[in-house]
Amino acid sequence: MLSKKIAICNKKVCVSCGTCTKVCPPEAVSVYKGCYAVVDRELCVGCGKCAGVCPVSCITVREREAVNE
Repeated sequence: MLSKKIAICNKKVCVSCGTCTKVCPPEAVSVYKGCYAVVDRELCVGCGKCAGVCPVSCITVREREAVNE
């Protein structure tokens, strides 16, 4: 079951330092082609650890949007 929260990265602000990838418990965050962080929606548990260590505050945690199936 997915968490009700998810981390989101603003790729325009991200400096691709990789700090977020080191603290993510389920390894849901990766740096895409050395450019910016991306969050795997299926793995993210919404804990906010990545947002807490981001030096440029480009990661935020918000409520997941409902998906109609």
